[in-house]
Amino acid sequence: MAVTERLQHRAEQLAAALPPLLVASERVAATIAQGVHGRRRVGLGETFWQFRRYQPGDPVRMIDWRQSAKTQAVFVRETEWEAAQSIWLWRDASPSMHYRSRKDLQDKSEHADMLVLALASLLIAAGENVALLGTGHLPTSGRMAYNRFCHAVLAEVTETEGLPAIELLPRHGHVVWVGDLLAPLDDIKARMAAYVSRGVHGHLVQVLDPAEETLPFKGRIRFQGLEGEAPTLIGRTDTVREEYAERMTTHQAGLKDLARIFGWSYAVHRTDRPPQTALLALYMALARIAGS
Repeated sequence: MAVTERLQHRAEQLAAALPPLLVASERVAATIAQGVHGRRRVGLGETFWQFRRYQPGDPVRMIDWRQSAKTQAVFVRETEWEAAQSIWLWRDASPSMHYRSRKDLQDKSEHADMLVLALASLLIAAGENVALLGTGHLPTSGRMAYNRFCHAVLAEVTETEGLPAIELLPRHGHVVWVGDLLAPLDDIKARMAAYVSRGVHGHLVQVLDPAEETLPFKGRIRFQGLEGEAPTLIGRTDTVREEYAERMTTHQAGLKDLARIFGWSYAVHRTDRPPQTALLALYMALARIAGS
């Protein structure tokens, strides 16, 4: 079995350990949650959002024959209510994610990939539409959608920035960011604000190597950056441990504050801990919004 197949299989096993998760955005002025699987809702949900090309798996009832007749392509009409059932997942693919402090640990990128694959498996099993943010793919559901999602995640793609690009998403949709989130807080705040301005709900999962939280090294250490930073030589690493820990604590407190201000969720996952812990935290965060 290839490495990518093993990773996909492990992600499916991880997702199977939790009950199916039905994710829904907050219902504005709604008293009864209604999905889009064969049901309709009057009001905001019927607001037209976009035409998009028909994809395998789309219900035939969604085809807009008038729009399709204007071109050679087949188009479906998508409303904001339908789009709001979609979840865009993102994982950091920048070089800093390829770090591990010990040989017995997986690097951060492997954990991030595992988490988004497992979450996608849960969501698609619950009938939700899922897409990988930044690929240009539209959210879809079903086995074919999961295979396409896995292919996009496991593709050898390296990003230069540790934050997702700003994309125009429908109101009341969801984004899930999985990465080390070590960018400056002002940069993170600006990206979050761009999504919040569109009424998009968000969830942050910070993936860290344990050494990034505790700086356990001793003695003379040369730290080499993974993203082009100049190397830093510290004569006695243990003498800066306390200051380093304070800065990391301050940064994480800042992330927690941003999540609170914008109404997002925030969780930390360390690579020396089982991924089920982080997946369960996401499950609880998404379930709380679904039940609100």
